[in-house]
Formats: sequence, structure tokens, C-alpha cells
Amino acid sequence: MTNKEKLTPVRKLDHIRICLEEEIERGWPGFDEVHLSHCALPECNLDELTTKITFLGHDFEAPLFIAGMTGGHPETKEINRRLARAAERFGIGMGVGSQRAALVDPALEDTFSVVREEAPHAFLAANLGIVQLREHGLEWVERAVEMIDANAIAIHVNFLQEAIQPEGDHDATGCTDALASLCRDFDLPVIVKETGSGISAETARVCWNAGVSAIDVGGWGGTSWAAIEGLRAAARGESGLARLGEVFEEWGIPTVVSICEAASTGGPIIATGGIRTGLHMAKAMTLGADLSGMALTLLPPAVEGEEALFQKIGEINHEFRVAMFLSGSRTPAELCSKRAYFTGTIREMLEHEGGI
Repeated sequence: MTNKEKLTPVRKLDHIRICLEEEIERGWPGFDEVHLSHCALPECNLDELTTKITFLGHDFEAPLFIAGMTGGHPETKEINRRLARAAERFGIGMGVGSQRAALVDPALEDTFSVVREEAPHAFLAANLGIVQLREHGLEWVERAVEMIDANAIAIHVNFLQEAIQPEGDHDATGCTDALASLCRDFDLPVIVKETGSGISAETARVCWNAGVSAIDVGGWGGTSWAAIEGLRAAARGESGLARLGEVFEEWGIPTVVSICEAASTGGPIIATGGIRTGLHMAKAMTLGADLSGMALTLLPPAVEGEEALFQKIGEINHEFRVAMFLSGSRTPAELCSKRAYFTGTIREMLEHEGGI
């Protein structure tokens, strides 16, 4: 085990602590400049709407996805347990945090495997970094999937974080070929997942050409890994890396723009990055997303307790239903066909890229 690998569990706990104690959201997802067309005569019953969808062959009760947050340290097990219970309770999907730590140290596997124990019927996505995919190939993917009996593998791309992290991986060569090999040789769906800087139309095309099954845009405007790693560096007195983190807090594609660009090239699409309400979910779906992922929004209630987490997800789902009702949508499929108006910077960016 390398020294970098030994530090991984400690880093995982650092990330959770910083997310809970510090202000780590940066950027601007752009949802305030997206306006859904109001239907004054919706001709539907709010109490009879359906929010059910199918994603990668799996049925969801609502288009909400609990985005990968944690695992890999003993103190994170209870968080994953509560999140998994919520996924099972509400019939929604869930991802886990990077499983690298448990792949290096099997003693940590139960911090991840607990999710399938608590959510026997939920759609679960395993999680591995693209650098680890390149270095370890199909063996690590199969172990990660087996660890949680996953329905898909999410390969995360996080090179902004890696560039600032002292122990980060700075070599991105060969990753696209590794992704294409995985898509060719692996039976389960492969999801490419950005972690806060967004996916452009050009990158989305590369992913589809590699054979991926879905893209999680991970846009700019939510949790900032540049901010998190900058704070970690500052706490260690590494002023150069701390400043680098501050400079690159402004780097990325706003979530709304990333959804539009990625969706224009294919699908399915998961929207993550600053999605905080059911209204944001409705807007994301109208722009082309199939699911909306939330992480930081759900972390504090998950730490507080199961009741608080269930209440929060219930509120989000109800907000989504109200947005459907007010747009005259009886199903998510109908919502996808509704008009959206764009204003300000979002409109300018999309017009420049030919997105509207």
C-alpha cells in the first residue's frame, strides 16, 4: 500500500467534516435564469400525478438520485446506512463515494456494502475514479460493483480536484482509452460522472463514442472541490495550494449550461451541481435531464438522523410534484416537453454555443 493510499480514509473523513462545517458551495448553477412556462389551466389533479420514471432499465418512484457522497472511513458507515434506507423508502437511486479506500483496504468494505443491505431493491451505482480505472482496469471495477451489488458503475472524473490535492493524480493520459475498454468489456451500464466542473458538448461526444450508458454532468454551482482541497491545504499550511484552490473556485461550466450541452448530444443525463429543490429538478428535466442528483443538500439531514433525512426528501419530492402541476404535466415525460425561458448570462452562453 502506497503512502497516498494509506491517507485515503483520512481524506474521506476530512471531506465530510469540511462539507458540514465550512461554506464550500461556489459558483452559480444558473437555475434562477431558467423559467418554466406557467400553465394557468393545468387540467390535472395534483394528488393524482405520477413521478415514476425508468432509468437504465430500472424503475424509480421519482427522478431523484442520492449522489455519491461518502464511504471509506468507519465513521461514514452510518451516513451511508441512512441514505440507503432513504433510497429504499422512496424508491429512488443512490450512488456511493469513491470506493478506492475499500479496494485498497478490504476492512473498509462494510462502509459501502451497508447500502445494499439497507436498500435491497434500489438502483445503486458503484464509484471509481478514472485514474484508478486506467491503473487497475476491469478487476477493480468488478470488485467495486460486487462490493455493493451495484446496478451500474460510475466512473468519476475530477481533475480539478486532483490538480489542487497534494496527493492528487496529475496524469490524465490514457483515460479515454481505458473508458472505452471498460464500456466494451463490461456488462453493466457505465456512467461518466463529473464532480463539479461540468461536462461540455465536446466531452459528452467523447463519452458517447467511448460507449458510456449515461452522463452525470456534475456542473459548476454546488460543492466545490477546489474550495474543499484549498481549505485542506490551508489547514496544513500549504499556502501555494490553498491559493490555487481559491483561484480555481471560478472554474467550470454552470450546471444549466452543462445539462443543455450534454443533452444536445445524447442521453440519458443525470443533472448534479447546485440542485437544491424540487423546482430545480423540474427545470433540469425540462432541459433534458432524466434524473437530478443531490449530495450536499442531503448530507446535513443524513447526519442529523433518519427522520430529518426522510422529511427533507419528502419536501423535495413534493416541490417537484407542484412544479409538474403548475406546468400542466401529469407525468415526467410530459414535463420534458414543456417550454423553458432563458434570461441573462445563461441565455448568452447558450446562444453563443448554439444551444437555443
